[in-house]
Amino acid sequence: MPLGERQGDKSESRYCGVETEFSDDMPNLLSFNLIHGSFDFVVATLMDPAYRPSLMQKNSGASSVLPFAGSDLVLSPAQWSSHVVGKISSWIDLDSKDEILRSDSEITLKQEVAWASHLSLQACLLPPPKRKSCANYARCVNQILQGLQSMQLWLRIPLVKTDNDTASVNTDDLEDSWETWNSFRLLCEHHSQLSVVLDVLSTLPSANSLGRWFGESVRAAIFSTDCFLTNARGYPCLSKRHQKLVSGFFNHSIQIVLSGQSVHILTKMNSDLAANNNENNVDGVQKHPLRPYLDYVGFLYQRMDPLPEQERFELGYRDFLQSPLQPLMDNLEAQTYETFEKDTTKYIQYQRAIAKALQDRVPDKKCSTVTTVLMVVGAGRGPLVRASLQAAEETGRRLKVYAVEKNPNAVVTLHSLVKLEGWENIVSIISSDMRHWDAPEKADILVSELLGSFGDNELSPECLDGAQKFLKEDGISIPSSYTSFIHPVTASKLYNDVKAHKVVAHFETAYVVKLHNIARLAPPPTCVHVYPSKPIN
Repeated sequence: MPLGERQGDKSESRYCGVETEFSDDMPNLLSFNLIHGSFDFVVATLMDPAYRPSLMQKNSGASSVLPFAGSDLVLSPAQWSSHVVGKISSWIDLDSKDEILRSDSEITLKQEVAWASHLSLQACLLPPPKRKSCANYARCVNQILQGLQSMQLWLRIPLVKTDNDTASVNTDDLEDSWETWNSFRLLCEHHSQLSVVLDVLSTLPSANSLGRWFGESVRAAIFSTDCFLTNARGYPCLSKRHQKLVSGFFNHSIQIVLSGQSVHILTKMNSDLAANNNENNVDGVQKHPLRPYLDYVGFLYQRMDPLPEQERFELGYRDFLQSPLQPLMDNLEAQTYETFEKDTTKYIQYQRAIAKALQDRVPDKKCSTVTTVLMVVGAGRGPLVRASLQAAEETGRRLKVYAVEKNPNAVVTLHSLVKLEGWENIVSIISSDMRHWDAPEKADILVSELLGSFGDNELSPECLDGAQKFLKEDGISIPSSYTSFIHPVTASKLYNDVKAHKVVAHFETAYVVKLHNIARLAPPPTCVHVYPSKPIN
């Protein structure tokens, strides 16, 4: 069952798996771990670990039945697909100097992946490379990937990076598992069906080293029971750094998999806890030894803050490539306006800023006699007009609004809104490009949201520079400044999505993306624009 309920979170990180040993009784293995252990899936070895093709050919001939963990009929297709991740034999070493071992490894790898594909498994866990040079292993995996339909291959990588100041003088002792992964996936041509599973150890690399992994296609993180400490009551727990890492995994849809034997002997069960866990000892079935570890992972998940409303709205846009809009060149559609208008936080901030500007322009004693002229340039369907009038009502100030909009379709909506709300005596709608409009008077406050999909593709600052002529010398521009920046990041999913177009020009396209699974490589250089801008002498 899922680790718990977290408002707005429907990601895969809600599900926790367990790594198991080889068993030829798959129904019992699944029953024990899913029903009595409350895990959501198992990472199960598919082939008898004692199997070697070379030995089998000598002893039994070529017609022998392969020693897989039971027939495909022992579980339903839905059970195989939803609850089993195949685990490829860990002894495989395709870069060994031993020719027989290399041959056995390649044959077995292909046999096991073919069997997993036959079972319709969603993924197979590949063993980690045995050495730094893993070219033959990568070659074989890449060859397999070319023939796979939909199954994912997960490469197991230990989460290791030796820091320069702690390593010995010999540079061969320096180890960076990210470099191993990077070399491997390069040799596999960044194939979209190749992902990584991190083997988390009791000691962790630096925060910067950990951060790089959040830009990769990490599907799961395996926590050995050796990673866990013991709390004051004798139960397993994780260090603060491990807890922070687990939270990062949850936030990036990375599943947790528990592995190993229980190293916490719970001699005294808390009576309340024992009562709550009675369902795990039904009909004399032994309680799952890793259940206390699962309970602790569930506790870490449940104590996370619920996703804010804004983030829940943005979930569908995370790491999704969208073609950039050109609001100045093209007239936007109603659906696009509606998406913009759902950003309630932005318009609340605009309303607050306008309220402060009104109070700054007009003192309380003159609020009933002085009318402030406010221009909304690029009014769209009217959210900024509404925010301006709500700010005026909130502060008790009188307002005269010019709503300037070049899109004739949005102007129709503006007229309907003004009539519906009864703003005819307050709001004047101008159907014109702001660059070509001659204003009848100057504005005390100029309000705009002319930031396009990518920095300046709505011709800001050019449009605002042209609109400055509408503003009084002591007038206020909202926003009064904004900052553009270019941030170097790595994002494996986005790279593969762009690469899938198979046209180099797509790498030069300024896509719109709600960035999430990324690794930030360096502080971004910034460019600040201030309004109204000062003339350059």
